[in-house]
Amino acid sequence: MAKYLKRILIDLDGVLNEYGVEKFNENYIPKIKKGAFNFVKKLSRDYELYLFTTRNLMLSTKWLIDNKLDVFFKDVTNVKIPAYLHIDDRAICFEGDYTKTIDKIKTFNVFWKNKNK
Repeated sequence: MAKYLKRILIDLDGVLNEYGVEKFNENYIPKIKKGAFNFVKKLSRDYELYLFTTRNLMLSTKWLIDNKLDVFFKDVTNVKIPAYLHIDDRAICFEGDYTKTIDKIKTFNVFWKNKNK
């Protein structure tokens, strides 16, 4: 009997690559972030991984192949399919309190912008 794996959607920019280091170019995906390969490899043992990106899907797939990550992902998508978790550098976790969520939105900053302060 096949083991059921929970699905995780992982964002590309800012999570797996060095997004924010260079000026954005829609035709170029920055280099892989240090530690990303081992992170994805480890997650793939227990979860079904999907690359979730708004970038061109062919370009994103080529980036996965070039970085030898394609073997760990079931697919590349720009559709928010049902998933156990989403890993993204531009996300806020809703914890049941709308007022706190608005405060988080007003003060939100991606981690890679914070490290440059």
